[in-house]
Amino acid sequence: MTHQRSPIFLSRALQLYNRVAFKASHKVIEKYSTSFSMSTWLLSPHIRKDIRNLYAVVRIADEIVDGTAYAAGYSTAKIEEILDTYEVAVLTAPQQRFNTDLILQAYGETARRCDFDQEHIVAFFASMRKDLIADTHDSDSFATYVYGSSEVIGLLCLSVFNQGRAISAERLELMQNGARALGAAFQKINFLRDLAEDQQNLGRFYFPDTTPGTFTEEQKNYLIADIRQDLGTAHAAFPEIPLQARIGVISASLLFQKLTDRIQVTPASDLLHKRIRVPLQTKLCILTSATMKGLSLSIYRKKSR
Repeated sequence: MTHQRSPIFLSRALQLYNRVAFKASHKVIEKYSTSFSMSTWLLSPHIRKDIRNLYAVVRIADEIVDGTAYAAGYSTAKIEEILDTYEVAVLTAPQQRFNTDLILQAYGETARRCDFDQEHIVAFFASMRKDLIADTHDSDSFATYVYGSSEVIGLLCLSVFNQGRAISAERLELMQNGARALGAAFQKINFLRDLAEDQQNLGRFYFPDTTPGTFTEEQKNYLIADIRQDLGTAHAAFPEIPLQARIGVISASLLFQKLTDRIQVTPASDLLHKRIRVPLQTKLCILTSATMKGLSLSIYRKKSR
């Protein structure tokens, strides 16, 4: 005879499981990215939770292709299989109210509520797959890679920020352009600061026309200008982002802007040997600056209406 459990008991059981899942996602971002983790504290609680849930899934996919699976002794063919399996799991997670994987459980809750576009997930995994089969890029493949690895992440974050909001097509387009540009800028900055590790340890040369073992001031300056253009496009959209998310986004943007400034004054040849970082004290100042800027944009929007 099957024992009938009360609906209240079942609801509490699922709520507890979800809370544990959300904490697991928090641990992933906390351990893998102190900078993004700090920025998420400037988001409202429900948005913070959803962004962390998204980040955790993206981080695990990165670990599959960036060396952790190799360190565990797997061949490239086996890693491709693992990545394929994980993509299916991520795509199906929103349709399942219960996952034995805590990160997928947390992600599924977020993806369902925020109505993630599954095509963005497919594009992301397509770029991750390129890291296993391509070590150089031309202009077209570079643009495709950046779109899938970072621009779609910006669009998914925007889905989190806008959940439950009624937005005009014009404002949505402005925010989408900004989200894609900010994602692209973040990725390109990471490529620059990780130049040594990518080339020496992973054998990857993301920038088109890059010669192994060399990186010129001309190349660096061209990329810095491209990044600053992306950041400018993103900044134009900041006033449209809801305040619950705006300060956190501005914080992350200012942090990467500071990274860009530090990379610009670093000799190109040095980038082949060291990773540029932002000191903790500077990060804390950025958090304060982001708060003030985010609030000032709210005042500006009210006055301009």
